[in-house]
This record gives sequence, C-alpha cells and structure tokens, in this order.
Amino acid sequence: MHGRAGPVTLTRTRMAAVAAVVLALLFAAAATVASARSDGSSSTADSTPSAGSADAGFARDMSVHHQQAVEMSFIVRDRTNNAEIRRLAYDIANTQANQRGMMLGWLNLWNLPVTDAGRQPMAWMGMGEEPPTNGALMVGMATRAQLDKLGKANGKQAEILYLQLMTAHHKGGIHMAEGCVELCKVPVEKKLAQGMVDAQKSEVQLMADLLKARGATATPAS
Repeated sequence: MHGRAGPVTLTRTRMAAVAAVVLALLFAAAATVASARSDGSSSTADSTPSAGSADAGFARDMSVHHQQAVEMSFIVRDRTNNAEIRRLAYDIANTQANQRGMMLGWLNLWNLPVTDAGRQPMAWMGMGEEPPTNGALMVGMATRAQLDKLGKANGKQAEILYLQLMTAHHKGGIHMAEGCVELCKVPVEKKLAQGMVDAQKSEVQLMADLLKARGATATPAS
C-alpha cells in the first residue's frame, strides 16, 4: 500500500498519462492513414466527414472520454500493489491511449479540429443527449471530485473506487460507441467503435467479478 498522494505523485501520474498518449499518436499515425485508405475512406472532398458529422463528433468526444480512462488507470496504478488491478489498469490505459491516437489521427487526416467548443458533447448522436447532472463532461465520466478522491485512496479502497468509476465510464463509452456503429459512415471508424463495444462489455463483466471479490458492487461512487 502506498502513502497519501501528494502534488508530486499526481503530477507524475498526469505526465505518465500524457506520455502514453504521445507515444500512441506516434505509433498510430501511419496505421491510421493506411487503415482509412484500405477501408475505402479516402481523404477526398466527397468522402471526408464534415465537422458536424457523427464521424467527427465521435472521434472528438471519445478521444476526451478515453483520456480520462487513461488518467484514472495511471492513478490507481500508484495507489495499489494488487497485480490483478494493476494489470487491468495497464490494459485499459494502453488500449485507450492507442485508440485515442487513432481517432486524433483521423481528425488530422480529415483536416478537422480536435476540439470544438461550439458543439455540445454527444450532440452528434442526435438523440437528445443532455449533459450529466453531476457536473461531469459526458455520460459515464468521473467528476474532478471523484478523481481527487481516487488519488487519495489506498489499497482496497482505491481498487473498489477505480472499478466503480471505470464501470460507469465504460458504460458511458459503450453508449457512445453504439451511437457511432449506428451513425458513423467511415467503415474503419465503425469497426473500431464496434470493437470498443465488445471489449468494454467484457471488461464491465470482469470488473463486476473483481468488485464482488472485494465485497462491493458497481454502485456509482459519490
């Protein structure tokens, strides 16, 4: 078990999260261009998604969503010595950092901004999405207060809180990815979104089992 997290620990955690994303961007760039073209989604004017399309909206919003999952995973890595939780956190951080790199790569390939302050998150889904009432940016995302609480927890308490937060996070991500499967037009992006749905549903079940083993449930943490 580790001691109470201080500013240096949290700064180091965020630096590690940023480094993971930078590496993912570097390795994903070439694969992004190749996969997009091999799936028939060229960068010509006729096939490039618009800024307001579901393809662009999903890439922007899921990139933000994934970044928080990476951050939470690096936080819990420093708050527990449990090998099973640390392995899960590593897998989630590595997978989502690489997927984020691909989505940011697509936005660059399409010559679109990676952020758009003028658009409501998840508005591209066209399903009357409303911002979460708890102050989180998007459905399933943790609040700043919840992240701070995770950063101060230790051992079993940190494990349970991480699993609860990540379960809610995955469920929000699944909801968004299912929206892309239905609405996105770029084949390679739809394929990535379906892969997210399948993988995160499996991880939700794994996390339910890990919570049960710790005498807890996936009840959202406050």
